[in-house]
Amino acid sequence: MKGQTIILDHIENREAAALMVDGTLQDMLVASDQPRPGTIYRAIADRPVKGQGGMFLKTPDGSAFLRQVKGMAPGQAVLVQVSGYAEAGKAIPVAQKLLFKSRYVIVTPDAPGLNISRSIRDEAERDRLLEIAHEGAGGSGYGLILRSSCENADEEDIAQDIDTMMALASDVLNDAGGDMAVLATGDGPHLLAWRDWVNPGEVVTQAGSFETHGVLDALDRDLGVLQPLDGGASFYIEPTRALIAVDVNTGRDTSLAAGLNANLACARMLPRALRVKGLGGQIVLDLAPMPKKDRRRFETALRQAFKSCSVETALVGWTPLGHYELQRKRARVPLHEVLP
Repeated sequence: MKGQTIILDHIENREAAALMVDGTLQDMLVASDQPRPGTIYRAIADRPVKGQGGMFLKTPDGSAFLRQVKGMAPGQAVLVQVSGYAEAGKAIPVAQKLLFKSRYVIVTPDAPGLNISRSIRDEAERDRLLEIAHEGAGGSGYGLILRSSCENADEEDIAQDIDTMMALASDVLNDAGGDMAVLATGDGPHLLAWRDWVNPGEVVTQAGSFETHGVLDALDRDLGVLQPLDGGASFYIEPTRALIAVDVNTGRDTSLAAGLNANLACARMLPRALRVKGLGGQIVLDLAPMPKKDRRRFETALRQAFKSCSVETALVGWTPLGHYELQRKRARVPLHEVLP
C-alpha cells in the first residue's frame, strides 16, 4: 500500500484515527476520558502554590494547575486552555494563552498581527495569502497565523476557516458569565486528523476499516515493549511512573560500529514509536556503546528525526553517565492506558 492513508474508525467504542504511510502506521489518535487539549474553561482561582508561582483552579472537569501566576486572587474567574494531558493523580495542566487552531489558521488573541508560515516561501503565494488574511481578520484586533497547509489551498476554504475561528474566539472572549464553565471543547481524533494530517492521501471512513487496512495488526506490533531494528539490533521502550526508559541493544554483534549503527537506527525510529504509543514526559536513552567522537553524529540524526514530529520535543543532552535525555510534551494519553 503506497502513499498516505487516513483511516477514521472506532476501537473499543472509542473514536480513533490512524495515519498509514506506505503501509506503515505513522500515527495513532484514540479518544480518552480526560479533558482534551484545546478545551477552554472559565475557571475559578482556588489556592496558590507558595514558592512555585502557580495556582490551583476549579473547573467543571476537576482541579487544574496554572503556572507562573501573578496578581490572581482566590475566587477570581479566569479563562484558561487545557495544554496537555494530566499524569495520574495530578491536576489538569492549563495555560492562560488561548489558541484557536484549525486546519488552515491559528487565531492568537494575545498576539496581534497577521503571519504566514515560514515554510511557505513563494512570494506570490505569500502575497495571495496575506490578502486573504487581511480580508478575513484585518481590523479584528486578534492575531492570525496562516499554517503551511494554506499553500495552494482554495481561497474559499481558507476564508471559511478564518471566519469560523474568529467567531469562536469572539464568542469565548466576550462571554459575560461568572461561574466556572466549559466554553469550548478540544478536537477529538477525527477532527485532529483533518486538522493536522494535511498531506494528500486517501481518507477511509467505513466501519471496520482498522481491520481491513491492517491498523489492528500494526498496533499489536507497535505497542509492544520490544522494537526491532535491522541487523538483529533492537530497542525497548518501557514507561515508568517517573520517566520513559529506552534501552538500545546491538544483538550478537558487540562491536563499536554495531553500537553506532543501532543508535542511529533508534534515533530514526524513535519519533514514530513515541507518537504511536502516545508517550511523553521525561525520556532517558540508554544507548549502545559507541565512541564519544560519534555523539555529534547521533545528535544530528536525532535532531533530524524529530524535526518533522508534530509533538513538541526538547533534546536536552547527555548525562554524566552517558545517557541521553529528552523532554516531550504530554500531548496525548498513552495508548497502553487507553487500550489496556
